[in-house]
Amino acid sequence: MWFLNLELRQALYLCPSTCSEYTTGEGIPKDKDYEPQTICEHLQYLFALLQNSKRRYIDPSGFVKALGLDTGQQQDAQEFSKLFMSLLEDTLSKQKNPDVRNIVQKQFCGEYAYVTVCNQCGRESKLVSKFYELELNIQGHKQLTDCITEFLKEEKLEGDNRYFCETCQSKQNATRKIRLLSLPCTLNLQLMRFVFDRQTGHKKKLNTYIGFSELLDMEPFMEQKNGVYVYELSAVLIHRGVSAYSGHYIAHVKDPQTGEWYKFNDEDIEKMEGKKLQLGIEEDLAEPSKSQTRKPKCGKGTHCSRNAYMLVYRLQTREKSPTVEVPAFLQELVERDNCKFEEWCNEMAEMRKQSVARGKIKHEEVKELYKRLPAEAGSPYDFISLEWLQKWLDESTPPKPIDNTACLCSHGKLHPDKISVMKRISEYVADFFYRRYGGGPRLNVKALCKDCVVERCRILRLKNQLNEDYKTVTNLLKITVKGNDGFWVGKASLRSWRQLALEQLNEQDEDAEHSNGKMNGNAQNKDESNEEKREEEEELNFNEDIVCPHGDLCISENERRVVSKEAWKKLKQYFPKAPEFPSNKECCSQCKILEREGEENEALHKMMASEQKTSLQNLFHDKCRPCLGSWPQETDELYIVSQFFVEEWRKFVRRPTRCSPVSSVGNSALLCPHGGLMFTYASMTKEDSKLIALIWPSEWERIQKLFVVDHVIKIIRTQAAGADPESALYDSEPKLCPECREGLLCQQQRDLREYTQATIYIHKVVDNKKVMKDAAPELNVSSSEAEEEREENKPEGEQDPDFNQTNGGAKRQKISHQNYITYQKQGIRRSTRHRKVRGEKALLVSANQTLKELKIQIMHAFSVAPFDQNLSIDGKILSDDTATLGSLGVIPESVILLKADEPIADYAAMDDVMQVCMPEEGFKGTGLLGH
Repeated sequence: MWFLNLELRQALYLCPSTCSEYTTGEGIPKDKDYEPQTICEHLQYLFALLQNSKRRYIDPSGFVKALGLDTGQQQDAQEFSKLFMSLLEDTLSKQKNPDVRNIVQKQFCGEYAYVTVCNQCGRESKLVSKFYELELNIQGHKQLTDCITEFLKEEKLEGDNRYFCETCQSKQNATRKIRLLSLPCTLNLQLMRFVFDRQTGHKKKLNTYIGFSELLDMEPFMEQKNGVYVYELSAVLIHRGVSAYSGHYIAHVKDPQTGEWYKFNDEDIEKMEGKKLQLGIEEDLAEPSKSQTRKPKCGKGTHCSRNAYMLVYRLQTREKSPTVEVPAFLQELVERDNCKFEEWCNEMAEMRKQSVARGKIKHEEVKELYKRLPAEAGSPYDFISLEWLQKWLDESTPPKPIDNTACLCSHGKLHPDKISVMKRISEYVADFFYRRYGGGPRLNVKALCKDCVVERCRILRLKNQLNEDYKTVTNLLKITVKGNDGFWVGKASLRSWRQLALEQLNEQDEDAEHSNGKMNGNAQNKDESNEEKREEEEELNFNEDIVCPHGDLCISENERRVVSKEAWKKLKQYFPKAPEFPSNKECCSQCKILEREGEENEALHKMMASEQKTSLQNLFHDKCRPCLGSWPQETDELYIVSQFFVEEWRKFVRRPTRCSPVSSVGNSALLCPHGGLMFTYASMTKEDSKLIALIWPSEWERIQKLFVVDHVIKIIRTQAAGADPESALYDSEPKLCPECREGLLCQQQRDLREYTQATIYIHKVVDNKKVMKDAAPELNVSSSEAEEEREENKPEGEQDPDFNQTNGGAKRQKISHQNYITYQKQGIRRSTRHRKVRGEKALLVSANQTLKELKIQIMHAFSVAPFDQNLSIDGKILSDDTATLGSLGVIPESVILLKADEPIADYAAMDDVMQVCMPEEGFKGTGLLGH
């Protein structure tokens, strides 16, 4: 559009170049590429190429790079136009030639005045301002003239918006409007199609039709009516697409010298027929809009568009358009580029010529051999890949060497299932192919594998008789087997033997079909194939459900039954490798011994659990244990064990047949490496109370008899006789280790600041009250936590170790004494699980995540835009979007309160929501802003 403004092009050509070779008159060396140094030089060179280049289109990559633009991101074209005009005006203001220095103002700059009139005294206040384009609101309008009328309409200043009158010295009702004082030669009209929608929090495009004429008379809109104000349409800039965040830009521009219209669509440049602007095609190809309004009828000399966002009008004049000549320096550069382009064209033509020559040679080869391809009856022949043969026939370039490995069976011969992808050709042609292109292995008449053919026949025969055999076996299973003439078969295997047989036969078919993958080198990855086979082998095959871990007959008779010899014979046809157990076969002797030992251990564990529960009643019930916060008067000593030990012991007492007994107290987890206590008396009454359990002295004596005690830890109270209990002193054995205690606290704080993928909770509030409505399904709540909660809520009877022990249930992993000690060494178990309530949502976050990124997560969870979110934690407002969550004091299990400025409906249905998430930076950081 700017190139076809002849006055602007002429002024840019007059700009002196900063290139030293040009200014000295030496010319640029041929071995050196021209690199423009300024924006003006880039534009000069681009315009010269557009004017005299032999290329079909010009690539502006150098110009784009100089401005620092990101071509992968769609930007606002109207904003680009404003910023670039401002940059160009600033750059040219340093020129000495006034025709160059003032070209932007002469071509694009007009003046209007903001006029305010006081209703009380009639005083008129005028503020004159320059403009380079008129920004016109199109909402609610159908014609361009209506948009201009609204732009100039009178506005009333009343109420809180009253105007301070200098004459009245007080605020008065007033009217304000814009008056057009002067118009430029080139009038840019910006149609404000892209507007910000406050309700959804993102920009949207107005896809409404606007009518405009090819001739625009601006006289009715001017303050002074005695000038020439008739304008001709010279450019229409189009944005195709319904969204403000995606689409495609097209420019329709009129050549002022010839009067012809051109459509510029990236590298496709098209001349319009009959010197007429044609927008119909662009409107028809636009993406379907939600509001499918019909295109209004347009009269002669008028147009309608729902995609035009910028209209450019030129002042109508009878003067002929100036002839613009390219300066000698730029013409030399253009001619040099034309030479390079012609060389490239010649190279392409030569390559095409060589390709045609190769194609002719190949054509002659195909023509000669094609008739001799078929093998005559009784003559020697070869099998060759049909895919390779098609490439040889179709492609002009020589194919790759012949690769027949993909059609070989496991015996190294031609697989019968691969015959369909092979072609039988004469030995003469095969000799020519292997001599010319190489490859292999050769597959002649003796290459077909007989073993595979026999196996395929067996599989097909079994498949055909499977249904009949199923009926036969079903009837045989109804007959009671007498004596020791039968065989043991697993009941599960019998229930699904037909399905297993069918799957096995299908697998054998597939193995045969895919034994070597695709043809011509695209073989299946062997590692993947082997991995799949290993996974299949891990599944139980027929009759393996009654094989014990020692490879013998299992001891459970409920899982197997005896079948007749006839039935077993039929089954063996389908499962020749199935384990065989005659009905007189004895069960596994090792399993019998282990079964007896297991029964004895279960009985022993039950007795042990019952004795320990009776002996340690206080330890089993929390309400019977002492508390540091209210020290019992009857003793001055209390002993300490880890809460982890108590929980593991309770698990054993409740389920002695499923959990291993606890043998050691394991107090070393509460001590530092120096043997000192890791907790203060104050911390054990508060935050560390969940880590320890207090024991009565009498109960401690029994614990020492029942378990191995590695370290004795106790709290001692001392107070003077008759003194106030609050003045009592508390000491511990062993003593507190201050250094390790400080290190523990530092480590805990560091862990809270350096977490990754931790759960926090967002609670939405309305009028400072928590919203108690149905929330979305919880995120990230582990099944083990849910199971523990169910355990805690069981009735008293069900918690008893003897309650319902025989009922089946999910298997639990047994924790041995060694595992318990290892777990203790890894760290102290801290139970800080947050109980999520209705109306609250869990999010996964990391400490190094910014508050802005958290707001984006909250937007997806609660449909509240980031700028409408007010977040707080423990009464502290979270406002710094660039700060990390760790620095803001957000730790795992934190609850953040969310208060929304206003509810946003149907946010999830918005288009391009991810584009909205990130704040728009526009042309920040580019050369358009002066750096």
